[in-house]
Amino acid sequence: MKIAILSSHTSSLFWFRMDMMKDFIKEGHTVIALGSEPEENWKSQFKEHNIDYRQLNVDRNGVNPLKDLKTFRTLYKFMKKEKPDKIFAYQAKTVVYGSIAAKLNSISEVYSLIAGLGSIFRGDGFKNKIVKTIMKIEYRLACKCSKKVIFQNQDDKCEFISNGLIKEDKTAIIDGSGVNLEKFKPTPLPSSPSFLFIGRLIKDKGIMEYLEACKDVKAKYPEARCLLVGPYDSNPSALRSDELQPYINSGVIEYFGEQSDVRPFISQCSTFVLPSYHEGTPKTVLEAMAMGRSIITSDAPGCRETVTDKLNGFLVKVKDIQGLTIRMEELISSNELRIDMGKESARIAREKYDVNIINKSIMQIMGLI
Repeated sequence: MKIAILSSHTSSLFWFRMDMMKDFIKEGHTVIALGSEPEENWKSQFKEHNIDYRQLNVDRNGVNPLKDLKTFRTLYKFMKKEKPDKIFAYQAKTVVYGSIAAKLNSISEVYSLIAGLGSIFRGDGFKNKIVKTIMKIEYRLACKCSKKVIFQNQDDKCEFISNGLIKEDKTAIIDGSGVNLEKFKPTPLPSSPSFLFIGRLIKDKGIMEYLEACKDVKAKYPEARCLLVGPYDSNPSALRSDELQPYINSGVIEYFGEQSDVRPFISQCSTFVLPSYHEGTPKTVLEAMAMGRSIITSDAPGCRETVTDKLNGFLVKVKDIQGLTIRMEELISSNELRIDMGKESARIAREKYDVNIINKSIMQIMGLI
């Protein structure tokens, strides 16, 4: 079969969905990947894996209706020309416009993944309320055009059902995107306690809480390291460089920018920290778990699924800087605790989040096996 994978972020396609696309190909299917970035930058990299890459004109965080119309037209023309047998779409705009474009081209095999509800959907304020209302209408249409809508946590699924966007019999649940256990293997913990945050530098990821907690921790334990990996972003809640720079200048944070391979940085940390306000299931947490790291994350949708509190890490309240600081200090004070929690993380990753298990679930949902 010909399968189209739609995303509004090319890097996410390449780094987070490659294992899935490879498994599709192993089963004898043809894969076409559509993302936001130019073909000259990515086509050869996808081609190495026998995947045809096409650029999709999409403004991931924009609200310009003319640009969105252009995105829809591009997808409609693609569907009409290529006539894919099945479509796997994730991220808001490609889910919405991709599923509707498919329906108008009589393509019924559309599988939409809701990998977390963003800041607009869970936020407050008058402008946010207007955008949220529009998004609900769009998501309701997308769900009607999809054969199955896949969620990564129960909170997001219940949110859609309670808002009347979808009926339960049209939903499916998977345990995140999974983690490649051949690539992410346990490594020895560093001799000194160290913390790491990996993610886009947006405030909904809990970046400010992490920075402030690190400032408090470093004041008491100057030997502890606090690492930060991730790109600046165009999201409305994005952190500005002038907001981060004081933490770098004061030595609170070691900032390494965006990295194509995060394993060397996970190896440098003893604990992975992600105090996000909401997620689908955070892939960075799964990667850190697979490498045997203790986890501190928030008791929030998508995050809470990855941690059994006090077993492989700690759950803290959303936006609770003091609670986050206390848990970081607790792990600093006990090397044995860091080791034991790291071992539990690796075990959970093997048993629950192996990418082969997740991809098999996706292929069963899509009727590919």
